[in-house]
Amino acid sequence: MPRFRHQTKRDVPGLNLASLPDLIFTVLFFFMLVTHMRVVEPKVRYQVPQGSQLAKDVRKKGLVYIFIGKPVDAHGNVLSDETRIQLNDHYVKVGDIAGAIARERSRLGEDERRQIVVSIRADRDTEMGLINDVKQQLRKAGALHINYSATNRNQIKQ
Repeated sequence: MPRFRHQTKRDVPGLNLASLPDLIFTVLFFFMLVTHMRVVEPKVRYQVPQGSQLAKDVRKKGLVYIFIGKPVDAHGNVLSDETRIQLNDHYVKVGDIAGAIARERSRLGEDERRQIVVSIRADRDTEMGLINDVKQQLRKAGALHINYSATNRNQIKQ
């Protein structure tokens, strides 16, 4: 009859964690390099209108900004009285909006293409006809999700 021997308890060797901080900092540095922070700087002056029923949209991906207002320089001085349209970082004409939206859509991933949202930030004195023209161009481009930026209306003091 074979004899069963109890094996002596063997210790598992400890992990060497000396290189772990190097690995963590390397991964952190990699993500800092490949992450693209998209910042759109308005080149037009606009004062958003007031509204009473507002909701925030927290999505960041697939978001295209359209600013409508008077052009300004780097110091914020108004350059002219004509109303200009800025799509993300470039000035566009009303007829070029559909093509610009198509270019922005081509830069996005497949999921983001279907959920593209256009945020219109127009000056309160902008003519509604211009905003309707912009909406028609967005309709042609297939960008049907549109947000309008506004500020909360203060309570009317009695």
